Amino acid sequence: MREIVFDTETTGLSPKDGHRLVEIGALEMVNRVETGRSFHIYCNPEREMPSEAFAVHGLSDAFLASKPLFSSAAQQFIDFIEDSPLVAHNAQFDFGFLNTELELAGHAHVSLDRMVDTLAIARTKHPGAKHSLDALCSRYGVDRSQRVLHGALLDAQLLAQVYVELTGGRQIGLVLPDDEKAPVAAGDGEDRLTQSNDRPVRAPRPHQASDAERARHAAFIAQLTDPLWPDEQAKS
Repeated sequence: MREIVFDTETTGLSPKDGHRLVEIGALEMVNRVETGRSFHIYCNPEREMPSEAFAVHGLSDAFLASKPLFSSAAQQFIDFIEDSPLVAHNAQFDFGFLNTELELAGHAHVSLDRMVDTLAIARTKHPGAKHSLDALCSRYGVDRSQRVLHGALLDAQLLAQVYVELTGGRQIGLVLPDDEKAPVAAGDGEDRLTQSNDRPVRAPRPHQASDAERARHAAFIAQLTDPLWPDEQAKS
């Protein structure tokens, strides 16, 4: 199964307020494994960068002034994502900006049916806990030491690792397709243990009571007064 994990950086919180996308990073996963293929671009937002947003990602007006418009790379991004599901953290935010930019560039929106929101998954799996990307990295032992500021491609790479853990860990689908006797990953419903030809055959363990044990049991029962069970069962 092919999936795209992506993240965006923007000038603000909502495209409805005139804010624009300034960075998008995406990477390809197949069967929850990163393939090494990625897409990354900085975009000139055609507006000034608010100080609040700059404090989050550190992308300045001077840096972005020489970058291309998103519209110039829109088709390249569309070709990269194909028709795959799109995974993002707080995906409504990222989809909102992505679809606004696609519309401004004259392209169709990406259907929300393709959206996989890791924030929603985390809230269901860990109710009452912190669900930020930093918090989930800490929970699952994902190294985020390079994340001094937010960055779309770096955050997508971190999110890909978190997504794998949120959806079952690295053992998902651990079955070798060419080996019918391959073990199934934990939690797949049954254990398929193969019998080794080198293992010695053991005789069955005795599990029935011996005559002496039956006699001791009968003597113990005979001492009881007013037992809860019928006399017929006590004599058996």
